[in-house]
Amino acid sequence: MLQRIVTVAALVIAATAVPAAAKKRAAPPTASMPAVDDALPLTGGDNWPDKQTWLYDVPSPADAAGKIVVHWFCTPKLKDCADDLARLIALRDAGHTYIVAYIDGSKAQAQKLDPIRESEGVGRGTVAYGPSVTKLAKELGVAGKSMSVVVGTDGKVVTVSTGSTADVLDARDKAVTDLAHDIRAFVSIFDGPGKVKAGEKFQLAITIKLASWLTFAQPYRFELTAPKDLQCSARSLAGDQLVVQGRNLVASVTCSAPHGIYEAQGHIQFNYTLPSKEGGVGEDGTTWKFEVVP
Repeated sequence: MLQRIVTVAALVIAATAVPAAAKKRAAPPTASMPAVDDALPLTGGDNWPDKQTWLYDVPSPADAAGKIVVHWFCTPKLKDCADDLARLIALRDAGHTYIVAYIDGSKAQAQKLDPIRESEGVGRGTVAYGPSVTKLAKELGVAGKSMSVVVGTDGKVVTVSTGSTADVLDARDKAVTDLAHDIRAFVSIFDGPGKVKAGEKFQLAITIKLASWLTFAQPYRFELTAPKDLQCSARSLAGDQLVVQGRNLVASVTCSAPHGIYEAQGHIQFNYTLPSKEGGVGEDGTTWKFEVVP
């Protein structure tokens, strides 16, 4: 009987015992280098350290919206980083770039390699420094090196460049410049007939497709200039007479006309708001040329 009790007790102890290895906390994941086409948040990859020490505010999604983001890693131990600083400042001053700099060094050293300085830090980027940067650079394999990650307005990585030779930096700068050249606040689509029968109804329309980081804001206005023979439902539209469908603003009138060759002009004007709450004004227009046949 005693032997049976001892056996049961041993089983209970064995069942409740926790292996020593299981008691250890799992190590945090190591930061990984992003690849082209990866989504990269403004604060870095999912496994990049959340806490950094910043010379300015934390990275601002509102300020970075609609801009090319450059994550720049450098160290005062590398002379080429000081040379690259002038390039980063030139990209900053072009107005379409938001820079998140990671300086592997002290605050004083970071201030010497600060690409945001003299811009008051407003809307241009921010700078991290100190032990967290040192750790991140080691995990990414760029300790003691220069490295840049360029991210497009869609939040995806366009280029990853390691090194500071002229050809590497030229390629990075060209990628940023090309992306900035393609930035558009909106795209316009014009709809109208090429040929239509007399008395048949047709539409003249302008659709504005707004960039993903912007939102429409009143007032809206559309004006149509056309011959008197062109009978249309309206020659001007304003406010809610224009239709907002998601990121599209549509101005449309229905027309008809007798036989002839026609030319009409449409002009649209609208406001929009940036994530920073700043406002902007957009406008565009077109000329429709069409034939009305018997």
